[in-house]
Amino acid sequence: MNSPAPRPRITRRAVHGVLLLDKPLGLSSNDALQKAKWLLRAEKAGHTGTLDPLATGLLPLCFGAATKFSQVSLDADKAYEAVLRLGLTTTTGDAEGEVLEQREVAVTAEQIAAALAALSGEIEQKPPMYSALKHEGRPLYEYARAGIEVERPTRRITIHSIDMLDWQHDTLSLRVRCSKGTYIRTLAEDLGKILGCGASLGALRRIGSGPLSVAQAISLDALAALTETEREALLRPPDALLADWPALSLPGDEAARFLTGLRRRVAVADAAHVRVYGPEPHVLLGSAHISAGELIADRLLSAQEVEGLRSEPRFFESVV
Repeated sequence: MNSPAPRPRITRRAVHGVLLLDKPLGLSSNDALQKAKWLLRAEKAGHTGTLDPLATGLLPLCFGAATKFSQVSLDADKAYEAVLRLGLTTTTGDAEGEVLEQREVAVTAEQIAAALAALSGEIEQKPPMYSALKHEGRPLYEYARAGIEVERPTRRITIHSIDMLDWQHDTLSLRVRCSKGTYIRTLAEDLGKILGCGASLGALRRIGSGPLSVAQAISLDALAALTETEREALLRPPDALLADWPALSLPGDEAARFLTGLRRRVAVADAAHVRVYGPEPHVLLGSAHISAGELIADRLLSAQEVEGLRSEPRFFESVV
């Protein structure tokens, strides 16, 4: 019997940029990342915030130089559309878990509005047991699967807005804009507790992360159907993750010193975050902050990364 032919080896290459992926249902964030990385033949890649297999929607993928700024997207506010099942509680807080209890739903629009108001603003939220948070080096979901309950301290999060999109008896659709670290499953459970009927998350779609929107994202199937050149053309520059930060442009000699990590005086107001560019053609050098009139580097690109970006003219124009 003939053995199967070996798969052709893929030659990896330096790819720099951000791909906005519309993650499909049933696929883990890491699996989606690996498929996109393979399609682009990229050497280095990472994602900016896990979506459960149950969830779909915006998953920004960082390649090459962009991975240095992935934390910015991780820390950014998020926006979701969620479908809740009122009256239904599960072991995991979502549709993947076993049903714990099913109750009759008898709530009014006024009660729902009051419950949503109670969950708005700064609130305390306890992370779910079925999560990747670590306890003594192990993710919480391992304890949960073993039937072990671990004490979790509450965390302060911010629900910037929570709006009802639709309500049909036991199905409630919401749009939520929230701070990082918010668990929509837990938000669903907390809403069910306030309403007195219980609730769980039926479906979840991430529609925004910081300045990025799912409207500009592409599916894996659509990405696979493109040529390699077309795929690469979809990459946004690394500074797409920093788009809502002020920008600062440095002349050649100043840019070279900045890349070595040296501080310099600038006649610019103090700022917690700035994106820093070199001279024409404007190319990203890194991120920094300005304190007491000094420009202080935070994340710097290497000379090779800067040169790679210079050869790929996909940069923001809003440089001052």
